[in-house]
Amino acid sequence: MRPAKKRIDLCIYLAAFPLFVAACLVYLFAFQPLPGIPSFDQVRSSHVKSEGTLLDRNGEIIHEMRIDRRGRRLDWIPLGRISPAMQSAIVAAEDHRFFRHGGVDWISLCAAFPAVFRSSGGRGASTLTMQLAARLDEELKPEKHRRSLLQKSRQIRAARTVENSWSKAQILECYLNLVTFRGELQGIAAAAGGLFSKEPQGLNDVESMILAALVRSPNAGPGAVAARVDGLARAMNSTAGRAEIESAVESTLSRPYHLRPKIALAPHVAQRLFQARETGGRRGGALISCTLDGRLQAFTAEALRRHVLSAKSQNMNDGAVLVAENESGDILAYVGNTGDQASARFVDGVLALRQAGSTLKPFLYALVFGRRLLTPASLIDDSPTDIPVQGGIYRPRNYDSRFHGKVTARVALASSLNVPAVKALNLAGVDSFVDILKSLGFRGIQTSEFYGPSLALGAADITLWDLVDAYRTMANSGVWSPLSLTADKAESRRRQVFSAESAFLISDILSDRESRTRTFALESPLSTRFWTAVKTGTSKDMRDNWCVGFSEHYTVGVWTGNFSGESMWDVSGITGAAPVWVEIMNRLHESQSSLKPHAPAGIVQRTVDFSANADVRQEWFIQGTETGTIRPAAGALVSRIAYPTAGTVVALDPDIPQDAQQMFFEASPRGSNLEWMLDGRRLGSASALTPWRPRRGRHILKLMDSALNELDSVDFEVRGNY
Repeated sequence: MRPAKKRIDLCIYLAAFPLFVAACLVYLFAFQPLPGIPSFDQVRSSHVKSEGTLLDRNGEIIHEMRIDRRGRRLDWIPLGRISPAMQSAIVAAEDHRFFRHGGVDWISLCAAFPAVFRSSGGRGASTLTMQLAARLDEELKPEKHRRSLLQKSRQIRAARTVENSWSKAQILECYLNLVTFRGELQGIAAAAGGLFSKEPQGLNDVESMILAALVRSPNAGPGAVAARVDGLARAMNSTAGRAEIESAVESTLSRPYHLRPKIALAPHVAQRLFQARETGGRRGGALISCTLDGRLQAFTAEALRRHVLSAKSQNMNDGAVLVAENESGDILAYVGNTGDQASARFVDGVLALRQAGSTLKPFLYALVFGRRLLTPASLIDDSPTDIPVQGGIYRPRNYDSRFHGKVTARVALASSLNVPAVKALNLAGVDSFVDILKSLGFRGIQTSEFYGPSLALGAADITLWDLVDAYRTMANSGVWSPLSLTADKAESRRRQVFSAESAFLISDILSDRESRTRTFALESPLSTRFWTAVKTGTSKDMRDNWCVGFSEHYTVGVWTGNFSGESMWDVSGITGAAPVWVEIMNRLHESQSSLKPHAPAGIVQRTVDFSANADVRQEWFIQGTETGTIRPAAGALVSRIAYPTAGTVVALDPDIPQDAQQMFFEASPRGSNLEWMLDGRRLGSASALTPWRPRRGRHILKLMDSALNELDSVDFEVRGNY
């Protein structure tokens, strides 16, 4: 059968060849106009990567991210940076007479001509130049997997046009940068990086032959590719053996290819900005400038990663940092996570909702100062307090589970005491505080009924982005404006949330290291060598830890915890987020000072005599609220019933034996000369927590002095089966 088939092919060839040559000559030189072939420089300059490039504020590349899903293309690679082995392999595989013809290999073309008339197809004898010409002219794309005679003739003329105006080196360089090697990998840079994790100049003989073998059939299986590489190796007189080739092919094609960006400092910022810029017609190659500082971004990411790594023994595995410039609102560093997890790029800790902890207290005190309900010198009783709420009693406690008696509002805020904060919220009202938080840009804030008094202690879920902007408002004399990641800002929205006087008072308190010693040591990570105002916060069960604060020029916010919601172990504001915060602040102020803000016109300073504790010191006041002496109000030391509160309902648990159920009575302050009286019967001393086995019914509890004079009285009810 084979000799007969060869004779048929020869007959077809002899009969059709003169007609084919004549038709081509007439078409090429009489009727078909010369295709508009671009120059080499035009093709190179029009090359578009599938990646988008993010530039920092100084024009430096800080992140590359794929944005075109049609194919994977990287930078254009000059021929001098492509391995000689790769150049030789592609010529040997696709066009071994490349350097001897003028664009068309007539010998190969004539040999392949009979295949044109067979439906089984065959190679079209296209040279590298012809293949390149087909990529440069959309009209030369094959119809139904084969080019027509008309297209083939156009391809031949286009190839000759390229050869007349381009050098062989330019043709080879362009071909290697445009051809598809495997799947979506287009161009030698993507192929070398995706399949071998190499630059094109580092490809060896076997790797080059594998890539050359893939050009003809980019999605072929390992067996077919290995067979073609083996044949290519023999044609090139390579020393590579069949076993070596098969092993290399199997290793290369059996794993998914992966292209790592050359630089990836800001994945979450790149994601936000490229998605925002995306339009239907945008295809790769986008270049976006942002406000980040590349060097600070790299430093911040490393500082966070290093600290979180050192605290893994305390089950702290994640973190996020945001750095903003106070005046402009420009984001200088944005680190969404440590980047240690495989899924890190999908989790953005800057925008994740987390519980606020004590970080909202400064805004509460700014509210009550602005409304002149309190001054920094006002005394607040830090003692056990029961607050009736829907569903029971709310009893706030301090972080250290201790109470400090009467403290100034300055100390209460600086030391982050919880009971005074709840009392300040009672003065301002939960509704007013919710309105203030919304004015500061906190998204997702619920209604006042949702939180109740726990809002003072940070029951709200917030983002690091919103928190940093809110603290920046304090740094900007109470004026809020949005943060920005790009320099091309629209008309900036600005609003006065707090008075300049209130913002100054809060800034002064948060910078007062002496007033924060009730909770923090005099020397701690919060104590910087330059002026800063800073606050920490820890949420319930140590799930979130915050440190946020500002200097004269910058606001820095840090969150640490676990994205999974797991609790950390023995992590405080000082040991969790604060070390990262101070490290970044120190970097920002290596060569820049930070001066204490000047008091605005509506602020006055007075010497205050605190007669309650024989203390005299200077204090700032909003004009009109100043005073020279602070003393407890008359009757402030009268003892009262701290628990239960009036109207308390206690439910007995039927699953617990009656003898094992107890409730406790508590007086504030406690005293050895005080006694309890329950339902008209003396119960015992009120010098400590007093246990009582509850009995069903309504009861009246009274607190008596040593002369059995009634000091306080409450009624409560016990419900149950006992």
